[in-house]
Amino acid sequence: MRLDREQRRAVLGHPAGWIASGFGSGLSPFAPGTAGSLAALVPWLALRELPPIALAVVIVAAFALGVWASEVVVRRLGLQDPGVIVWDEFVGQWITLVPLLVWPQAPWWWIVVGFLVFRVADIAKPWPASWADRTVKGGFGVMLDDAFAGVWAALALAGLLALAA
Repeated sequence: MRLDREQRRAVLGHPAGWIASGFGSGLSPFAPGTAGSLAALVPWLALRELPPIALAVVIVAAFALGVWASEVVVRRLGLQDPGVIVWDEFVGQWITLVPLLVWPQAPWWWIVVGFLVFRVADIAKPWPASWADRTVKGGFGVMLDDAFAGVWAALALAGLLALAA
């Protein structure tokens, strides 16, 4: 769903809208979730240098920030999980890529594999992502289904890495 001028103003007129929209990547007219997942790879390049415990703290904090920001945007637009919200893709993508910390020798193209695996999981929504998508509402619901999809994708990525090793 494309936002009209008034809706764009409602989203970008609040700092939460900038966060929820992945700093504008969710405003992409084509596949905003994919655009958000791609945009999430830029900060990942820095995040992957953190010690694992620090990365875990960042991901949990980003999830909490996303709950707040998504809730603000949901209220401002009056829509449940509008496509402009892609901060959930940021967090889900980062969760997906965590296994690359266990295989630091993996070539750079494993990031692309992780991106693709997350996109599949985000679209397919395997349980409990599908349950969260249908049942949990508001900012928490927006974030939760992609976090679950990220866990599924991380497990798949770890399996692929183990098979390739």
